[in-house]
Amino acid sequence: MTAFFTVPDMTCGHCEKTVRSALADALPGAVVEIDLATRKVGVEGDATTAENAIREAGYSPEKV
Repeated sequence: MTAFFTVPDMTCGHCEKTVRSALADALPGAVVEIDLATRKVGVEGDATTAENAIREAGYSPEKV
């Protein structure tokens, strides 16, 4: 199952790398797709775990 989020405060390449790293740590091996231009994140795995990982990294995910 793929969880989708909008992360409005993910504004630059550094933010993207931070979110990607947080998701990789929380959901090892999960496929993560990030579109920085639209601030959309898609990640395979548990949506709650993904959302918590993004929040713990300092961002404000909104479930789509």
